[in-house]
Amino acid sequence: MAFGGLDRHKTAAPMADINMTPLIDVMLVLLVIFIITAPLFTHAIRLDLPRVASAEARTTPQTITLSIDAAGKLYWNDKPITLEQMRAQFNDAGKQKEQPEIHLRAERSTRYEVIAQVMGAAQQAGLERIGFVTEPPSASNAKAGAATTGGANAPQPAPSTAGASAAR
Repeated sequence: MAFGGLDRHKTAAPMADINMTPLIDVMLVLLVIFIITAPLFTHAIRLDLPRVASAEARTTPQTITLSIDAAGKLYWNDKPITLEQMRAQFNDAGKQKEQPEIHLRAERSTRYEVIAQVMGAAQQAGLERIGFVTEPPSASNAKAGAATTGGANAPQPAPSTAGASAAR
């Protein structure tokens, strides 16, 4: 028993162990009761709600597509612009009540410096919503890449830094 036996040991201190079996039994009984009764609480109450015509609660923000080609030329919604014109338009967009989203599209070979200048100009103008537009890999390229690299979860080799000094 949990209360000790009849024979006395060297110490006469009371036994300080708690018998957990009854507590676990009660917990399991309560768990079964809640599992059985939980589906009863999910029934829906039928209400006849009033019908009111109202405007949409949320409008979609304006989007600006900013494209950068491999040469570093900028295109604001498919119209060519200079870096100074882009900064001025960012400043105008930053003063609007609802700020637009900027969708940044850059070619794969675009220099990072140009992308950093664009992001810095947007940040200085107070624009916070910038998204990078990418294209999903084609099905044939994705399968070929998975077959050659051992799948998506396979460890990838560490990038080499040998050619980094030559690129600078």
